[in-house]
Amino acid sequence: MALPALRRGGGAGTRPLRRPAGSASSAGRWVRGGGPIRAIGLGGAVVPGLVLIGLTAELIIKAIPAIGYSGLHFLTSSTWNFGAQYATPVRTNGLLHMQGEAFGALPQILGTLATSAIALVIAIPVAIGAALLIVERLPRRLAGIAGTFLELLAGVPSALVGLWGAVTLGPVVARHVSPLIAHTVGRIPGLTGFFGQSTGYGQGLLTSGLVLAVMVIPIIASTSRELIRGVPVLPSEGAVALGMSDFERARKVTLPWIASGVVGAIVLGLGRALGETIAVAMVCGVALGTLPTNLYGAMVTIAANLVQNLETAITDPLDISAFAELALVLMAITLLTNVAATLLVRRVSGTAIPVGRGL
Repeated sequence: MALPALRRGGGAGTRPLRRPAGSASSAGRWVRGGGPIRAIGLGGAVVPGLVLIGLTAELIIKAIPAIGYSGLHFLTSSTWNFGAQYATPVRTNGLLHMQGEAFGALPQILGTLATSAIALVIAIPVAIGAALLIVERLPRRLAGIAGTFLELLAGVPSALVGLWGAVTLGPVVARHVSPLIAHTVGRIPGLTGFFGQSTGYGQGLLTSGLVLAVMVIPIIASTSRELIRGVPVLPSEGAVALGMSDFERARKVTLPWIASGVVGAIVLGLGRALGETIAVAMVCGVALGTLPTNLYGAMVTIAANLVQNLETAITDPLDISAFAELALVLMAITLLTNVAATLLVRRVSGTAIPVGRGL
Protein backbone atom coordinates (compact mmCIF):
# COMPACT_ATOMS: atom_id res chain seq x y z
CA MET A 1 0.00 0.00 0.00
CA ALA A 2 1.41 3.44 -1.06
CA LEU A 3 2.26 5.90 1.71
CA PRO A 4 0.66 9.40 1.62
CA ALA A 5 2.85 12.26 0.49
CA LEU A 6 4.29 14.45 3.22
CA ARG A 7 3.50 18.15 3.62
CA ARG A 8 6.23 20.77 3.82
CA GLY A 9 5.59 21.07 7.55
CA GLY A 10 5.87 17.33 8.10
CA GLY A 11 2.18 16.33 7.78
CA ALA A 12 0.62 13.91 5.34
CA GLY A 13 -2.06 14.15 2.69
CA THR A 14 -0.60 16.63 0.15
CA ARG A 15 1.46 16.04 -2.98
CA PRO A 16 5.21 16.92 -2.91
CA LEU A 17 6.22 20.36 -4.21
CA ARG A 18 7.82 20.36 -7.64
CA ARG A 19 10.33 22.88 -9.01
CA PRO A 20 8.49 24.92 -11.66
CA ALA A 21 9.76 24.24 -15.16
CA GLY A 22 10.42 27.05 -17.58
CA SER A 23 12.69 30.00 -17.95
CA ALA A 24 14.03 29.97 -14.37
CA SER A 25 15.40 26.42 -14.68
CA SER A 26 16.86 27.20 -18.13
CA ALA A 27 18.52 30.36 -16.81
CA GLY A 28 19.90 28.39 -13.88
CA ARG A 29 21.34 25.73 -16.17
CA TRP A 30 22.85 28.49 -18.35
CA VAL A 31 24.50 30.13 -15.33
CA ARG A 32 25.73 26.85 -13.87
CA GLY A 33 27.03 25.78 -17.26
CA GLY A 34 29.37 28.77 -17.51
CA GLY A 35 27.20 30.82 -19.85
CA PRO A 36 28.11 34.22 -18.35
CA ILE A 37 31.82 33.47 -18.62
CA ARG A 38 31.45 32.45 -22.27
CA ALA A 39 29.40 35.58 -23.01
CA ILE A 40 31.99 37.84 -21.39
CA GLY A 41 34.77 36.09 -23.30
CA LEU A 42 32.87 36.42 -26.58
CA GLY A 43 32.31 40.10 -25.92
CA GLY A 44 35.96 40.62 -25.07
CA ALA A 45 36.93 38.95 -28.34
CA VAL A 46 34.42 40.78 -30.53
CA VAL A 47 34.53 44.33 -29.11
CA PRO A 48 38.20 45.10 -30.02
CA GLY A 49 37.59 43.95 -33.58
CA LEU A 50 34.46 46.08 -33.86
CA VAL A 51 36.31 49.10 -32.46
CA LEU A 52 39.13 48.62 -34.97
CA ILE A 53 36.69 48.24 -37.86
CA GLY A 54 34.71 51.29 -36.78
CA LEU A 55 37.82 53.42 -36.31
CA THR A 56 39.21 52.39 -39.69
CA ALA A 57 35.91 53.07 -41.43
CA GLU A 58 35.63 56.52 -39.83
CA LEU A 59 39.19 57.43 -40.86
CA ILE A 60 38.59 56.24 -44.42
CA ILE A 61 35.41 58.32 -44.69
CA LYS A 62 37.19 61.41 -43.34
CA ALA A 63 40.23 60.84 -45.58
CA ILE A 64 38.35 60.46 -48.89
CA PRO A 65 38.62 64.19 -49.84
CA ALA A 66 42.38 64.23 -49.18
CA ILE A 67 42.86 60.95 -51.07
CA GLY A 68 41.08 62.44 -54.07
CA TYR A 69 43.05 65.69 -53.79
CA SER A 70 46.59 64.30 -53.35
CA GLY A 71 46.40 60.79 -54.80
CA LEU A 72 49.58 58.74 -54.61
CA HIS A 73 51.62 61.94 -54.25
CA PHE A 74 50.61 61.85 -50.59
CA LEU A 75 53.01 58.92 -50.09
CA THR A 76 55.80 60.09 -52.41
CA SER A 77 55.88 63.87 -52.01
CA SER A 78 57.88 65.83 -49.43
CA THR A 79 55.84 69.04 -49.43
CA TRP A 80 53.41 69.70 -46.59
CA ASN A 81 51.80 73.12 -46.90
CA PHE A 82 48.56 74.31 -45.31
CA GLY A 83 48.20 76.97 -48.01
CA ALA A 84 47.33 80.65 -47.76
CA GLN A 85 44.96 80.66 -44.80
CA TYR A 86 43.69 84.21 -45.43
CA ALA A 87 43.43 84.08 -49.21
CA THR A 88 40.29 83.35 -51.19
CA PRO A 89 39.62 79.59 -51.40
CA VAL A 90 39.75 77.97 -54.83
CA ARG A 91 38.05 74.91 -56.25
CA THR A 92 39.89 72.00 -57.85
CA ASN A 93 37.97 69.03 -59.27
CA GLY A 94 34.93 70.16 -57.34
CA LEU A 95 36.85 70.36 -54.03
CA LEU A 96 37.07 73.72 -52.24
CA HIS A 97 40.49 74.33 -50.67
CA MET A 98 43.00 77.02 -49.76
CA GLN A 99 45.46 78.25 -52.35
CA GLY A 100 48.77 76.39 -52.32
CA GLU A 101 47.68 73.46 -50.17
CA ALA A 102 49.87 70.41 -50.67
CA PHE A 103 50.20 67.28 -48.57
CA GLY A 104 53.19 64.95 -48.81
CA ALA A 105 53.76 62.48 -45.99
CA LEU A 106 57.04 60.87 -47.10
CA PRO A 107 59.28 62.75 -44.59
CA GLN A 108 56.90 61.94 -41.76
CA ILE A 109 56.72 58.25 -42.68
CA LEU A 110 60.49 57.96 -42.92
CA GLY A 111 60.93 59.95 -39.73
CA THR A 112 58.56 57.64 -37.85
CA LEU A 113 60.38 54.54 -39.08
CA ALA A 114 63.85 56.01 -38.49
CA THR A 115 63.22 57.12 -34.91
CA SER A 116 61.62 53.77 -34.05
CA ALA A 117 64.55 51.89 -35.60
CA ILE A 118 67.09 53.91 -33.60
CA ALA A 119 65.09 53.34 -30.41
CA LEU A 120 64.96 49.56 -30.94
CA VAL A 121 68.65 49.29 -31.87
CA ILE A 122 69.52 50.93 -28.55
CA ALA A 123 66.74 49.50 -26.39
CA ILE A 124 66.81 45.78 -27.29
CA PRO A 125 70.34 44.91 -26.12
CA VAL A 126 70.14 47.23 -23.11
CA ALA A 127 66.75 45.90 -21.99
CA ILE A 128 67.57 42.22 -22.44
CA GLY A 129 70.97 42.68 -20.81
CA ALA A 130 69.36 44.47 -17.87
CA ALA A 131 66.80 41.69 -17.48
CA LEU A 132 69.51 39.00 -17.50
CA LEU A 133 71.54 40.98 -14.97
CA ILE A 134 68.59 41.49 -12.62
CA VAL A 135 67.46 37.86 -12.67
CA GLU A 136 70.74 35.94 -12.82
CA ARG A 137 73.39 38.15 -11.24
CA LEU A 138 72.02 40.61 -8.68
CA PRO A 139 71.19 39.53 -5.11
CA ARG A 140 67.51 38.94 -4.50
CA ARG A 141 66.92 42.14 -2.53
CA LEU A 142 68.83 44.34 -4.96
CA ALA A 143 67.09 42.64 -7.91
CA GLY A 144 63.72 43.51 -6.37
CA ILE A 145 64.72 47.17 -6.02
CA ALA A 146 66.00 47.31 -9.61
CA GLY A 147 62.81 45.69 -10.89
CA THR A 148 60.71 48.23 -9.03
CA PHE A 149 62.65 51.09 -10.62
CA LEU A 150 62.08 49.54 -14.06
CA GLU A 151 58.34 49.41 -13.48
CA LEU A 152 58.31 52.99 -12.19
CA LEU A 153 60.27 54.17 -15.23
CA ALA A 154 57.68 52.57 -17.50
CA GLY A 155 54.99 54.70 -15.86
CA VAL A 156 56.70 58.09 -16.26
CA PRO A 157 54.47 60.42 -18.34
CA SER A 158 55.58 61.17 -21.88
CA ALA A 159 55.59 64.91 -21.26
CA LEU A 160 58.19 64.54 -18.49
CA VAL A 161 60.41 62.38 -20.69
CA GLY A 162 60.09 64.89 -23.53
CA LEU A 163 60.92 67.81 -21.25
CA TRP A 164 63.97 65.95 -19.94
CA GLY A 165 65.01 65.24 -23.51
CA ALA A 166 64.68 68.87 -24.59
CA VAL A 167 66.30 70.46 -21.53
CA THR A 168 68.92 67.92 -20.46
CA LEU A 169 69.54 65.20 -23.03
CA GLY A 170 69.48 67.42 -26.12
CA PRO A 171 72.35 69.72 -25.06
CA VAL A 172 74.44 66.72 -23.93
CA VAL A 173 73.90 65.04 -27.30
CA ALA A 174 74.80 68.23 -29.19
CA ARG A 175 77.99 68.88 -27.20
CA HIS A 176 79.39 65.40 -26.67
CA VAL A 177 77.57 62.52 -28.41
CA SER A 178 76.98 63.97 -31.88
CA PRO A 179 80.55 65.30 -32.37
CA LEU A 180 81.95 61.93 -31.26
CA ILE A 181 79.82 60.03 -33.79
CA ALA A 182 80.55 62.55 -36.54
CA HIS A 183 84.33 62.31 -36.02
CA THR A 184 84.37 58.50 -35.88
CA VAL A 185 81.55 56.85 -37.81
CA GLY A 186 81.11 59.94 -39.97
CA ARG A 187 84.58 59.51 -41.49
CA ILE A 188 83.88 56.00 -42.79
CA PRO A 189 83.48 56.08 -46.59
CA GLY A 190 79.85 55.67 -47.55
CA LEU A 191 78.53 56.83 -44.16
CA THR A 192 79.65 60.44 -44.36
CA GLY A 193 76.37 61.68 -45.81
CA PHE A 194 74.28 60.46 -42.88
CA PHE A 195 76.71 60.53 -39.93
CA GLY A 196 79.25 63.18 -40.91
CA GLN A 197 77.15 66.30 -41.39
CA SER A 198 76.59 69.23 -39.03
CA THR A 199 75.83 68.00 -35.53
CA GLY A 200 73.00 70.47 -34.95
CA TYR A 201 71.71 71.85 -31.65
CA GLY A 202 70.36 68.80 -29.89
CA GLN A 203 66.94 68.62 -31.55
CA GLY A 204 66.58 66.07 -34.30
CA LEU A 205 66.61 62.44 -35.29
CA LEU A 206 69.25 61.18 -32.85
CA THR A 207 67.74 62.86 -29.80
CA SER A 208 64.27 61.63 -30.75
CA GLY A 209 65.56 58.07 -31.08
CA LEU A 210 67.29 58.27 -27.71
CA VAL A 211 64.18 59.60 -26.00
CA LEU A 212 62.11 56.81 -27.50
CA ALA A 213 64.73 54.28 -26.39
CA VAL A 214 64.38 55.51 -22.80
CA MET A 215 60.63 54.97 -23.05
CA VAL A 216 60.90 51.54 -24.70
CA ILE A 217 63.60 50.01 -22.47
CA PRO A 218 61.36 49.53 -19.39
CA ILE A 219 58.67 47.80 -21.46
CA ILE A 220 61.04 45.26 -22.98
CA ALA A 221 63.11 44.81 -19.81
CA SER A 222 60.14 44.24 -17.47
CA THR A 223 58.59 41.65 -19.78
CA SER A 224 61.92 39.92 -20.42
CA ARG A 225 62.62 39.77 -16.68
CA GLU A 226 59.39 37.88 -16.03
CA LEU A 227 60.08 35.55 -18.95
CA ILE A 228 63.60 34.75 -17.73
CA ARG A 229 62.20 33.95 -14.29
CA GLY A 230 60.01 31.33 -15.96
CA VAL A 231 62.89 29.44 -17.57
CA PRO A 232 63.13 25.97 -15.92
CA VAL A 233 66.12 25.35 -13.72
CA LEU A 234 67.08 21.97 -15.19
CA PRO A 235 68.02 23.21 -18.71
CA SER A 236 70.19 25.95 -17.19
CA GLU A 237 71.89 23.55 -14.82
CA GLY A 238 72.37 21.11 -17.67
CA ALA A 239 74.05 23.79 -19.73
CA VAL A 240 76.44 24.54 -16.87
CA ALA A 241 77.14 20.81 -16.43
CA LEU A 242 78.03 20.56 -20.13
CA GLY A 243 80.68 23.23 -19.65
CA MET A 244 78.95 26.29 -21.05
CA SER A 245 79.97 29.74 -19.93
CA ASP A 246 77.37 32.22 -18.69
CA PHE A 247 77.30 33.91 -22.08
CA GLU A 248 76.83 30.60 -23.90
CA ARG A 249 74.10 29.54 -21.50
CA ALA A 250 72.22 32.79 -22.05
CA ARG A 251 72.67 32.60 -25.84
CA LYS A 252 71.87 28.89 -26.32
CA VAL A 253 69.38 28.18 -23.54
CA THR A 254 67.80 31.20 -21.87
CA LEU A 255 67.19 33.44 -24.88
CA PRO A 256 65.94 30.68 -27.23
CA TRP A 257 63.58 29.52 -24.49
CA ILE A 258 61.97 32.96 -24.19
CA ALA A 259 62.41 34.05 -27.83
CA SER A 260 58.72 34.27 -28.72
CA GLY A 261 57.94 36.24 -25.56
CA VAL A 262 60.81 38.64 -26.19
CA VAL A 263 59.55 39.25 -29.71
CA GLY A 264 56.17 40.11 -28.23
CA ALA A 265 57.81 42.52 -25.78
CA ILE A 266 59.73 44.16 -28.63
CA VAL A 267 56.49 44.61 -30.57
CA LEU A 268 54.94 46.30 -27.53
CA GLY A 269 57.91 48.65 -27.37
CA LEU A 270 57.75 49.29 -31.11
CA GLY A 271 54.07 50.17 -30.84
CA ARG A 272 54.96 52.71 -28.14
CA ALA A 273 57.70 54.17 -30.33
CA LEU A 274 55.57 54.40 -33.49
CA GLY A 275 52.71 56.19 -31.78
CA GLU A 276 54.58 58.42 -29.33
CA THR A 277 53.51 62.04 -29.75
CA ILE A 278 54.38 64.72 -27.24
CA ALA A 279 57.82 63.45 -26.22
CA VAL A 280 59.01 63.29 -29.84
CA ALA A 281 57.33 66.58 -30.72
CA MET A 282 59.39 68.30 -28.01
CA VAL A 283 62.76 67.10 -29.31
CA CYS A 284 62.44 66.42 -33.06
CA GLY A 285 62.37 70.03 -34.28
CA VAL A 286 59.10 69.51 -36.24
CA ALA A 287 60.67 70.26 -39.64
CA LEU A 288 57.80 69.61 -42.03
CA GLY A 289 58.96 68.57 -45.48
CA THR A 290 62.49 67.66 -44.36
CA LEU A 291 63.66 64.15 -45.12
CA PRO A 292 65.65 62.47 -42.31
CA THR A 293 68.92 62.36 -44.25
CA ASN A 294 71.04 63.67 -41.36
CA LEU A 295 71.31 61.85 -38.05
CA TYR A 296 71.49 65.13 -36.15
CA GLY A 297 69.09 67.28 -38.17
CA ALA A 298 65.55 68.34 -37.37
CA MET A 299 62.77 66.12 -38.71
CA VAL A 300 59.20 65.14 -37.93
CA THR A 301 57.13 62.02 -37.34
CA ILE A 302 53.50 61.30 -38.13
CA ALA A 303 52.41 61.56 -34.51
CA ALA A 304 54.44 64.73 -33.91
CA ASN A 305 52.84 66.44 -36.90
CA LEU A 306 49.39 65.46 -35.69
CA VAL A 307 49.88 66.85 -32.21
CA GLN A 308 51.67 70.02 -33.31
CA ASN A 309 49.49 71.17 -36.21
CA LEU A 310 46.02 69.81 -35.52
CA GLU A 311 44.93 73.13 -34.02
CA THR A 312 46.06 74.96 -37.16
CA ALA A 313 44.08 72.60 -39.38
CA ILE A 314 40.89 72.48 -37.35
CA THR A 315 39.20 75.23 -39.41
CA ASP A 316 39.96 73.71 -42.83
CA PRO A 317 38.06 70.52 -43.77
CA LEU A 318 40.74 69.48 -46.27
CA ASP A 319 43.47 69.79 -43.64
CA ILE A 320 41.45 67.57 -41.30
CA SER A 321 40.99 65.10 -44.13
CA ALA A 322 44.75 65.07 -44.74
CA PHE A 323 45.37 64.35 -41.06
CA ALA A 324 42.84 61.50 -41.24
CA GLU A 325 44.79 60.05 -44.17
CA LEU A 326 47.98 60.48 -42.18
CA ALA A 327 46.42 58.57 -39.29
CA LEU A 328 45.44 55.81 -41.74
CA VAL A 329 49.06 55.50 -42.83
CA LEU A 330 50.20 55.23 -39.21
CA MET A 331 47.55 52.58 -38.54
CA ALA A 332 48.67 50.63 -41.60
CA ILE A 333 52.29 50.72 -40.43
CA THR A 334 51.29 49.50 -36.98
CA LEU A 335 49.11 46.69 -38.32
CA LEU A 336 51.80 45.52 -40.74
CA THR A 337 54.29 45.54 -37.88
CA ASN A 338 52.00 43.40 -35.74
CA VAL A 339 51.36 40.94 -38.57
CA ALA A 340 55.09 40.60 -39.21
CA ALA A 341 55.70 40.11 -35.49
CA THR A 342 53.04 37.39 -35.33
CA LEU A 343 54.70 35.51 -38.19
CA LEU A 344 58.08 35.91 -36.51
CA VAL A 345 56.73 34.61 -33.19
CA ARG A 346 55.39 31.50 -34.90
CA ARG A 347 58.76 30.94 -36.52
CA VAL A 348 60.89 31.31 -33.41
CA SER A 349 58.50 29.71 -30.92
CA GLY A 350 59.73 26.52 -29.31
CA THR A 351 61.97 25.34 -26.50
CA ALA A 352 65.71 25.33 -26.26
CA ILE A 353 67.77 22.22 -25.72
CA PRO A 354 71.17 22.74 -24.11
CA VAL A 355 74.00 21.72 -26.40
CA GLY A 356 77.46 21.15 -25.01
CA ARG A 357 80.50 23.00 -26.21
CA GLY A 358 81.75 21.53 -29.47
CA LEU A 359 78.72 19.26 -30.01
